[in-house]
Amino acid sequence: MCGINGFAGRRNLEVLAAMNAAQIHRGPDDEGFYVDKTEPVCLAMRRLSIIDVAHGHQPMRSEDANVVVVFNGEIFNAPELRKMLIQHGHRFTTNHSDTEAILNLYLHAGREMVSQLNGMFAFCIYNRRNRKFFAARDPFGIKPFFYSVTGDSFTFASELKSLLKCPWVGSELDRQAVYDFFTFQTIPEPHTIYSSVSKLPAGHCLEYNLDTRECKVWKYWQPSFHSQAKVPRSELKSQIRDSFVSAVQRWSQSDVPIACSLSGGIDSSAIVAALATTRSAPVDTYTVGFKQQESLDETAIARSVSQKWGTSHHELIIDIDDVLGSLDKMLHHLDEPYAGGLPSWFIYQAMQNNVKVAMTGTGGDELFGNYGKWRKFASRRDQFYLLRQYCKEGGRMAHAVRYPHGALHYPYFNDGEKDQRLFKKEFQRGLRPSAKYVEHLWPSRLSAVDAVVAVDSKLQLPEEFLMMTDRFSMAFSIEARTPFLDLDFASQVFAIPAAERTDAISLKKLFVESMGDLLPIEVTQTEKKGFTLPQSAWLRGGLRQHLLELTAPHFLKRQGIFQESVQAAFVDPFLKEQHNRHWESWNLLMFQLWYQARPSVA
Repeated sequence: MCGINGFAGRRNLEVLAAMNAAQIHRGPDDEGFYVDKTEPVCLAMRRLSIIDVAHGHQPMRSEDANVVVVFNGEIFNAPELRKMLIQHGHRFTTNHSDTEAILNLYLHAGREMVSQLNGMFAFCIYNRRNRKFFAARDPFGIKPFFYSVTGDSFTFASELKSLLKCPWVGSELDRQAVYDFFTFQTIPEPHTIYSSVSKLPAGHCLEYNLDTRECKVWKYWQPSFHSQAKVPRSELKSQIRDSFVSAVQRWSQSDVPIACSLSGGIDSSAIVAALATTRSAPVDTYTVGFKQQESLDETAIARSVSQKWGTSHHELIIDIDDVLGSLDKMLHHLDEPYAGGLPSWFIYQAMQNNVKVAMTGTGGDELFGNYGKWRKFASRRDQFYLLRQYCKEGGRMAHAVRYPHGALHYPYFNDGEKDQRLFKKEFQRGLRPSAKYVEHLWPSRLSAVDAVVAVDSKLQLPEEFLMMTDRFSMAFSIEARTPFLDLDFASQVFAIPAAERTDAISLKKLFVESMGDLLPIEVTQTEKKGFTLPQSAWLRGGLRQHLLELTAPHFLKRQGIFQESVQAAFVDPFLKEQHNRHWESWNLLMFQLWYQARPSVA
């Protein structure tokens, strides 16, 4: 696991060193630099040594020194690729570095090599022969890749804070990104919060030509649904179980200690069970709970999993003071506005002195049931109810007709409410509706179940859940792994017809039937509470003053983004308990806290 960065079009070693230093948390074990002797090309990396600890130094060069790679992530089918490449005459100098597997695979297959990788990755390859950069991001977007094309420069990095060390990369806000944030509580690709920087989307490649200064981006992967012939339920369960255990085994490859984040839900519990059945040493598990918030606490359920499998278990109980004391650090590592859940921060904080690798259940919901969000598109009655609520909250009927899926898919601020009550008129001028973005992603030929998965695999999964997982784990120099997103396993699940894969009442019925005997009854028969913070109580308590100060009319007037009536329209009714739409105030607070802390502010 690493932080990678570099640029073309100029030679500035001082800036390169600053970019690399900004990502030291992503790789405290080692650093490396490459500066081309004849071309204005500079590459750098920070390394967290996990696979082939003694070798694998980066940037790594080909035997003739004409191809150079910097790589962030892990390739879990690297052993198989290595054997195949050796058979084709490629030489390896490291013991088992997956970076060298990527390098030789590129030399063997060129740009087509990316379709053969199973893992989590973002890499950039500089080819001196054809004077091009080739970059790629894994199918689900587990690892980040940011880039900027400005004038004669191409610049890339694993994190925005690294890019902002470059004087030629601007920090002006992207108005569309701000607008979309309040619908999605994160920023969808290819935008970032800064107008001069883009995200490489999940499952995409990039090529930059040094001669023409042209940057091309294309998609190499997307989920393929229900192509598998119908098989007996018993055989299906056996396939799922065997494939999942194999995925966990692959994703647990490590030359250093690993642990599991254990929320008490089905997904993280299944990972612990699969790992425990294949390892002789006890598995380390970590769980977070909340003081005086029993309705959200799942420590007892997590404890039952630990007891069943004899794990070395650690429990953390946090309160509002813990969150307030860590918010500044969270914002620093997130780089962009984010209004999702924050508990994972404390899990990785507790792990930092003991392990370098953490297994997490992220992605399990998207594969099996997707939180039931598809139900509303499968029921005319539910759609009518949601449409009525949509219009009641300021949504425009014209938008609902033009963008029927986009208008109803996300529960946060709709476009009409943003236009009428949230943003200043001059700020929102010329922006496309957020609903249009979702409608563009929506594959109309698929069932409601598959369509929601397809959309969220490009939006909520990479840009919210995986983004947060990467930034929070890397803040403590920990590699977070998501075995549910193993390409072989996920592709097998997607090939199962939707009616078999999920159930309207018991969303994860197939997965539970496949793995249920490995899990305590408390896990399989208790409704999931969600790995979230008690936002309502905290906003009306310890965060109240922050919320009021940052939405005060005089602050908003100076800021120039929001209408000065925002506090009266959204915050005051919530604080007075006239409604409990806490997410409105939470999204506002999290954006404003980020805005105050952003790097462009002296």
